[in-house]
Amino acid sequence: MRGSRGVAVVLVVTVLLGLSVLPSVAQETFPSRPITIIIPYGPGGGSDQLTRGIQEPLQKVLKVPVQAVNKPGGGLAAIPDFMTAPADGYTVIQHIDDSATLYASGKVKENPGEDWIPVAIAQITFNQLYVRPDDARFPNWDAFVKYAKANPEKVTVANVGAVGSMERVAMIQIEKALGFKTTQVSFDKPAERYGALIGGHVDVLFEQPGDVRSFLDAKKMKPILTLLPERPKDFSDVPSLKDLGLDYPPLLRWRGFFVRKGTPEDRVKVLEKAFAEAWRSPEFQEFNQKQFMHLINSYRDTAGARKLIGDDVKTYREIYKELGLIK
Repeated sequence: MRGSRGVAVVLVVTVLLGLSVLPSVAQETFPSRPITIIIPYGPGGGSDQLTRGIQEPLQKVLKVPVQAVNKPGGGLAAIPDFMTAPADGYTVIQHIDDSATLYASGKVKENPGEDWIPVAIAQITFNQLYVRPDDARFPNWDAFVKYAKANPEKVTVANVGAVGSMERVAMIQIEKALGFKTTQVSFDKPAERYGALIGGHVDVLFEQPGDVRSFLDAKKMKPILTLLPERPKDFSDVPSLKDLGLDYPPLLRWRGFFVRKGTPEDRVKVLEKAFAEAWRSPEFQEFNQKQFMHLINSYRDTAGARKLIGDDVKTYREIYKELGLIK
C-alpha cells in the first residue's frame, strides 16, 4: 500500500508540474489570426492609399489576413478605438505627422514616439502648391507671389482645417518669409479640396504630389512651388525653397504604423520586420514610385521613426510658441 501511495503522489506531483509549465511552452505563434489596421481618415486620401498599397504584400509576409478599417474624424476619432484595443499587436493604427502636431499642441496626451510604438514609417513626402493649368493669373510662382502681394488675402488656398497642422504651419512659414497673405479655406476631406481647385472654387491647393498624381497626369493641376531645399528630379522645372533664397528645413508629411505601448517586444519585432519586408516588395515599390515617394528617403524602422517623431515634436513646439499657439 505504501508503495502504491508513493507512486500515486509522484504521479500527481508530476502532472501538476507538467500543467504548470504548459502555458510557457505552448506560446501562441504570432500572428495566428487577422490583423486590423485602423485608418484615421476617409477613403481615397493618402493614408487610405498607403494602407491599401501595403496591405497585400504585408499579408503575404505575415501569412494572415490584414484588414483595413477607415475611421475618419480629423485624425482624432480613431485614437480611442486604438487605445482601448488590447496591446497584443493585432490592432495597428496608421497615423501621420498630425499625431506629432496634436501632441505638441497639447490636444492629445499620447506622444506617438513614446506612448505608441512605431513599427514603421512607410512614406515621407513633401508639399507643393498647385494651380489650374488654364489660370492665366498664375503661369508660374513669380506671377503668383506678385498677384498675392497686390491682392492681400484675396487668393484662396484649399487646405486642411486644423490651424496647427503641418500643412497650415508650412503655409504660414512661406507667407511670412516672402511677405504675402492668402486666405486659407478649410476642407476635411481630400476629395473636397481637389474638387474645389478643379471646379474653380479656390485659387490654389496645398497638397502632397502623390495624393494628386492622377490629376497631375490628367493635366488638371500643375505645381508652381516645391517645399524642399532642392528641386527633386521629377519636378526639375518647379522652383524650390533654394530658388527663393530660403534655407529653413521644410516640414514634411510622413505616414507610419503603430502598435500600443505594452505590446510584447517579440511581437513588435515581428511586425517591424514584416513591414520592412512588405515595403521592399516589388509591388509596393511600384506603388511608392507612383506616389513620388522614391524621391527622398521615405522609410524608417522603429528606432528611426522614434527619432523623426521626437525631432518633429520639438520643431512644432518651437513653431507654435513663435506663432503664439501655445505658451
